[in-house]
Amino acid sequence: MESLQFLVIGKNQEILDTLKRIIENNEGWKAEIESDENICYDYIKEKQVDIVLLSSGLDEEFESEMKTFCQNLDKDVKVIDHYGGGSGLLKNEVYALFPNLQP
Repeated sequence: MESLQFLVIGKNQEILDTLKRIIENNEGWKAEIESDENICYDYIKEKQVDIVLLSSGLDEEFESEMKTFCQNLDKDVKVIDHYGGGSGLLKNEVYALFPNLQP
């Protein structure tokens, strides 16, 4: 199984913790969670990140800036707007970006 590195950004710590648990229940998937938007830019530049997962509580301006930031990087970082729906929806969102990972 290919490994994926997630950065999950949101404002609700309970939801962030749940998303981290759901993501890491998949073999090879690892997640860092962050509620401070300012830290995220440097983290993405300095660390291996395959997917930025935008969770609840973020304002539209930050979400738009993050998408543009990720598109303009020299590395391929995908962005998912995820506002709930359970682990099945999350997996489908990931598989849509990485169809080679589907079981």
